[in-house]
Amino acid sequence: MSEADIMQMMNMLKSEISTSQIFGLLANQAGGYEFVGYSPRDMYNEITRQRRQIPGLLRNLFWSDGISQLDYQLFGDVIAFDAIYKKNKYSCPLVIFNGVNHHKQTIVFTAALIVDETTDTYIWLLHQLMFAMKGKTPTSIITDGAMTISNAVRDVFPEVRHRLCAWHLIRNATSNAENPSFISKFRKIMLGDYEIPVFKLVVRYVGSRYDLTSFVEHFQRCVAHLRFKEFNADYESTCGVPVMQTCIELLERFAAELYTNEIFLLFRPFLSRVGSMRVLNIENNDDCIKYIVCNHGRPEFLWTVEFCQEEMIFMCTCLRMESFGILCEHIVKVLVDRDICEIFRLLLLDKWTKKVKPALNDPSGFSRDAVVISR
Repeated sequence: MSEADIMQMMNMLKSEISTSQIFGLLANQAGGYEFVGYSPRDMYNEITRQRRQIPGLLRNLFWSDGISQLDYQLFGDVIAFDAIYKKNKYSCPLVIFNGVNHHKQTIVFTAALIVDETTDTYIWLLHQLMFAMKGKTPTSIITDGAMTISNAVRDVFPEVRHRLCAWHLIRNATSNAENPSFISKFRKIMLGDYEIPVFKLVVRYVGSRYDLTSFVEHFQRCVAHLRFKEFNADYESTCGVPVMQTCIELLERFAAELYTNEIFLLFRPFLSRVGSMRVLNIENNDDCIKYIVCNHGRPEFLWTVEFCQEEMIFMCTCLRMESFGILCEHIVKVLVDRDICEIFRLLLLDKWTKKVKPALNDPSGFSRDAVVISR
């Protein structure tokens, strides 16, 4: 493609001739489509490249509304972000920062259209995230492992734990492993019953034909769909209590009234397994009591639960509470052994409870105004 062709294309664009019409005009000048010397895709790519080089032209767009900012204050301890390509008229990468709410549903914190995926661009994005979210830093960030993203995270959040996305790990395993049984087990271990990535939902609402304004509008329709799912889940969790199914009814009922339905259904199997657990030994120390717990008939598999009476703290060597924020069957066994019929405050992760949103109280005057930043 010659410089003259490029100049002619850009002049036609300035005259408000559509991109599809431009290729037809160039083909007419050349005497036929076969004589143009490049494909329509080559022309689209070159136009995109030229637009990105125009001074004063919009390069990056970042937006977040008030509800997303509120969600971040509650659920922004762990965030994930990645780029999805060519879902808008200009083929700009779309970056979505998302997390998980109290129903284990995907929620969107913010999104951005960027001109490139350089480290500098991602650094700019992360700084805008901090500005929009009043400076709150996440504890963990999950990405696809791209080097530019990793460098940006290291620069802006040096103390934050950076982990790879399970979905990308599964995709790599599927591409490189030829054992279906291994892939199935690997997928189950990595994902469990997690929701599909937010990108699979986004593509249902946005398409490459949309201009900037239409794209943002349709993207917000996708976000509205996610919020409607959360609204329904809130209603189902608030109205009614699940039928009790275990023999530890008081503790089960306490958990049902405390957790959202989705989290309670994750927790109840641990209650059910308590019947197959037994305490092998109890060690009384000055600071805490140690319980050695095992499965019935399987004394070779041991877990140690430490209970500090003064602080009312429970810790188990399985680390499920630290990993998922949900009590393990070993701690529940100790609760039952001590005839405790409630879950102590220190054993709760607020984000999994029904009252997490009404509990938000920000005396600093948290603003729900939408944030739109461009450069």
